[in-house]
Amino acid sequence: MFDQLLFAAPASVLPTIVAGILGLLIGSFLNVVIHRVPKMMQRESDNYVASESGKPLPHEDRYNLMVPRSACPQCGHQITALENVPVVSYAVLGGKCSACKTPISLRYPIIELLTGLLSALLVWRFGSGLAGLGTLVFVWFLIAMTFIDADTQLLPDDLTLPLLWLGLLLNLNATFVPLSEAVIGAAAGYVVLWAVYWLFKLTTGKEGMGYGDFKLLAALGAWLGWKMLPIIILLSSAVGAVVGIALIVLARRGRDIPIPFGPYLAAAGLLALLYGKQLTQTYLGFY
Repeated sequence: MFDQLLFAAPASVLPTIVAGILGLLIGSFLNVVIHRVPKMMQRESDNYVASESGKPLPHEDRYNLMVPRSACPQCGHQITALENVPVVSYAVLGGKCSACKTPISLRYPIIELLTGLLSALLVWRFGSGLAGLGTLVFVWFLIAMTFIDADTQLLPDDLTLPLLWLGLLLNLNATFVPLSEAVIGAAAGYVVLWAVYWLFKLTTGKEGMGYGDFKLLAALGAWLGWKMLPIIILLSSAVGAVVGIALIVLARRGRDIPIPFGPYLAAAGLLALLYGKQLTQTYLGFY
């Protein structure tokens, strides 16, 4: 039974269902990651500045992904285990805090469902061996970084760098691509956007993207190899341009308001993982 779940071939029903359920649970945890990691970074920065200035530390209480327990930001009601069941609890509670009835963002169950559906899709596509389990970690990291970047325009090193190293480690045995392609992909991914950043800055005097984008593309190169970088850059740039124009035209968003690029890189990376070879062949077919 254990072997059937852990080493199943692609298109196996039971491992796919288990992966979907696991994804729902991980999605609940990713909500915590998305909410707390930026706050943890800010608290660390505040403490560092205070320490260097010889002032008392403003944040001495423990605050991480485990402590304190999740609570309603309005009334402080601590979320119980029964109130934390992915998707189900939100539906039962009617999308409101059980204590003060403050509305809970619909984004929480959406992230849980998204993580569950993508987890099931990846195990169905890649199986539940090393490659399949690797793709689960890959997409979980991408989901967390997508929403953190959308909220804060930050891509934390605590997420981008582990993703990069995990990609290189998994490709030691060519799980996705040969190690040489992974190493070149990591280096080329960083250098390409680094060069674009400096070209744009020297030309306009403005910063067009953050260093986290370089590291995310490097991580994608480490997982998928250098050959996938052109299609990732093309897809992310095309989608980013369309969304940016739509925001300017439809939402009347100013051109000077920055748009995070990380979500488009993440989406392109996922598409490259699933359909990279087909997309590359289609792209080359035009020429």
